[in-house]
Amino acid sequence: MERAVCLIMGYVFGLFQTGYLYSRSKHMDIRNYGSGNSGSTNVLRVMGKKAGLIVFLGDAGKMIVACLLTRFLFRSQPEMLYVYLLYTGFGVILGHNFPFYMGFKGGKGIAASAGLLASTDWRVMLVCLAVFVAAVAITRYVSLGSILVMICFFIGMIICGARGDFGIAAAHLTEFYVLAGLISVMGIWRHHANIKRLLNGTENKLGARKES
Repeated sequence: MERAVCLIMGYVFGLFQTGYLYSRSKHMDIRNYGSGNSGSTNVLRVMGKKAGLIVFLGDAGKMIVACLLTRFLFRSQPEMLYVYLLYTGFGVILGHNFPFYMGFKGGKGIAASAGLLASTDWRVMLVCLAVFVAAVAITRYVSLGSILVMICFFIGMIICGARGDFGIAAAHLTEFYVLAGLISVMGIWRHHANIKRLLNGTENKLGARKES
């Protein structure tokens, strides 16, 4: 029951499409520009740095709020709390990526995943941030940095879980790892078109006016 509550609650939070709502406030629909994606990277390319930052913070923020609510609701179950956090996080990402009222076409969930990192372990978050900044600084590919972040997220969750940092009962560690894997795979899969362009050498670098 708790798992279903977390998934549904997360999905509802994920439906708040910051990029779409922000673009509509500027009398445009971000889905009709650039890559057609409603996430922060496309907003950054099309509408500029300020808009991109606002959308990133909004998408990360909805995840943080959802996770804070999860912590409050299940504060009496510390041995399951981080498992529930990942269920909530997965729900938020599903809502962000597949909003029913937008034809199930949303973002890629990277900003939301950043919010999940901030809500679970600051050390893993800092490592992921360093990897992202280094990858983008060296290659200028935001998509590559995002993919590497999802890989680091999965590795970080495994390490923290195995070390007992989250206090998860041994019987639920496998469930926790599976959830972390699903979130990581989801983030990477949402970049499948970017991966093809990276392999073909046609992926747009940071600073390009629009994504192919």
